[in-house]
Amino acid sequence: MDRLWWCVVIAAVVVLGLLVVMSTFSQEENDVVMDCILLCRYVKEAGANLSQGPCLSDGNPEWKHTDWVCDVAHSPRQPVDNLPENQCNEFRSGRAHHFVEITPECEFIRAV
Repeated sequence: MDRLWWCVVIAAVVVLGLLVVMSTFSQEENDVVMDCILLCRYVKEAGANLSQGPCLSDGNPEWKHTDWVCDVAHSPRQPVDNLPENQCNEFRSGRAHHFVEITPECEFIRAV
């Protein structure tokens, strides 16, 4: 029972932290961040290996935020996160101007 209680406490702290961070965003930014997290979970549940920090939004017809990209990165960053093939082409090329970074475990890092 103690282990379950700690899991609940940790989950509550994570959710509270995400809510505090999200409260500083506009509704559009909230939507983009949540869509990125959901996309990550979907891709991960489908069996994708996210350890190399791939871009999830490039060429993905499910991604509807044209000025944003959804990128997997590590926190703290690792050298693999800086490889061009693991970064979002839409952002590098200037077609998108904002990005959401999430961990390979689909946890929010930052949105810019």
